[in-house]
Amino acid sequence: MSAPAKVRTVTVLTHGRAGQTAEAVRALRLVAERMGASLRFDPEESGKHGLVNDDGCVMCNVPVSDDVDLCIVLGGDGTALSAARNLAADKIPILAVNVGGHLGFLTESSEEFSTETVWDRLSDDRFAVQRRMMLQASIFEGNRTNLEPVSDRYLALNEMCVKPASADRMVTSILEMEIDGEVVDQYQGDGLIVATPTGSTCYNLAANGPIIHPGMDAIAVTPICALSLSSRAIILPPGSVVSIWPLVDRDINTKLWMDGVLATSIWPGQRVIILRENYSYYQTLREKLQWAGARIHYSNNHRN
Repeated sequence: MSAPAKVRTVTVLTHGRAGQTAEAVRALRLVAERMGASLRFDPEESGKHGLVNDDGCVMCNVPVSDDVDLCIVLGGDGTALSAARNLAADKIPILAVNVGGHLGFLTESSEEFSTETVWDRLSDDRFAVQRRMMLQASIFEGNRTNLEPVSDRYLALNEMCVKPASADRMVTSILEMEIDGEVVDQYQGDGLIVATPTGSTCYNLAANGPIIHPGMDAIAVTPICALSLSSRAIILPPGSVVSIWPLVDRDINTKLWMDGVLATSIWPGQRVIILRENYSYYQTLREKLQWAGARIHYSNNHRN
């Protein structure tokens, strides 16, 4: 994704304590007005959630459109992750500002962002857009020949996690993992994490997984508290397809989690397939090497 020539229209997504967010929005609005940038808010949606202050400052989540150059996210890492999942399809760059967050791995300092220097760089096209790898996952029925998903497509910037959840006891999961169709291992423990380089410093790190530089394309698979000393984290190339099968789930507790948020339940006889979002090795070859169809598009009947 290339950087837009000029940042003129900005949409704002917010989350957090009303007082902190209101102050950040006020500063953001004042600086943006001085720099000639257009901030988009949605007063009707803000009113529904009680996010309009007495001074008329609006804080809200707004829909995006094709003419939006940038999305500014006011919140913590969780807000940035949510924005990434929801805006990935629109390919809109995100600038996350830490308002009320704690760790701030994915966010910039609010004090630094309130200065005009940031807006100078945005308006003068003196910035770079850093691409971050994401994962996508879907649920399939157990038969390996069944390639039609039975769930939505779920996205994650940090990690996908397959583990059980129960309100009254700690559940041990037994999972089998395949990589590109080949069985690699069976894990007994608290679950499995499939992480991106961005997510390697989050849940993956807490589970003693490897730290991966965000500039790399790689996938880390890390067992959570495995009941075997031989079960270790492994690093995979970005084109790998990871399939995870719950082998024993008598209470039907196995869940798929995306960036720490519940995606869906996994029923007996189903599997989770996780891969890099929109990754295709052959598509990359066509685009990079300018093979047939990359520059000139002919119709063909054999794909119908």
